[in-house]
Amino acid sequence: MDPVVLRQRFVVPGVSFDETNGLTYVHVDVPEVKATIYLQGAHLTAWQPAGFEPVILLSHTSEFAVGKAIRGGVPVVFPWFAGDKKRDRINGHPGPSHGFAKTQEWTLESVKRERDAMLLTLTLGPTDLSRAMGYDHFKLSLAVRVGHELSMELTVTNTGEQPLHFEEAFHSYYEVADVHEVSITGLESTSFIDKTDGYKVKPAAGEPIRFTGTLDRAYNNTAAACTIHDVAGRRRIMLRKSGSNSTVVWNPWKALPDLGEWDWHEMVALETANIGENAIELAVGASSTMGAHVRLEKA
Repeated sequence: MDPVVLRQRFVVPGVSFDETNGLTYVHVDVPEVKATIYLQGAHLTAWQPAGFEPVILLSHTSEFAVGKAIRGGVPVVFPWFAGDKKRDRINGHPGPSHGFAKTQEWTLESVKRERDAMLLTLTLGPTDLSRAMGYDHFKLSLAVRVGHELSMELTVTNTGEQPLHFEEAFHSYYEVADVHEVSITGLESTSFIDKTDGYKVKPAAGEPIRFTGTLDRAYNNTAAACTIHDVAGRRRIMLRKSGSNSTVVWNPWKALPDLGEWDWHEMVALETANIGENAIELAVGASSTMGAHVRLEKA
């Protein structure tokens, strides 16, 4: 969508529109919060409530380009998580990692002030790319409420004549002062799939998660709230979920081609999801909503 058209359509104090490298974004700057959302992927790249340091990490080396996923922020994962299991999805190859929703341009439907926050709603329907991959009967709607707290709700609707099977996630990169001093509570009693050890199912650890090396875990059958204890940053990042039965925790413990040399030291991915055995089977005409609700406390 053209920023000029958006400026004419949405005249809301504290909300502006611009573009970089052909990617249009919405910027919110009001007394309560600063936030940025790119229309490609409906991708939240910044959220900073008043009185706090930034909460969302954006890679310093992410390439902002049309059709290329932004590294960091909160990518919207749909309709599969991680690598595509269908080896000949498109042109004899698997589809892109984490699906196609993160590289498609969404439509900004509404922007409105709600008391002490701004509510933005974005939608995505079938595109040429999704149809080429076999997804031509769905609608996604993402409601993002930015204020002192952050709320993201993804609603998937099956518009076809067959059940719709999919995985979904908010692949959230949270910024921390030093990952070596971080712990995560809330998952002590939940078993997990350890992707760094041959996808073995491991028993509940019975203790908070701490980072001492590459960590990539999928916790299924859990709706538990989690807290990131950012000790060096003197704050707690608290995540509450709705409509989600999977949680993913990840840090690569190294730089990646589009993740800066020091970025991994200052990030924790704590992902709200429905994946694996918690994937969704959506009946014809039905909808499902997954939500991530985040707030901060000083410590």
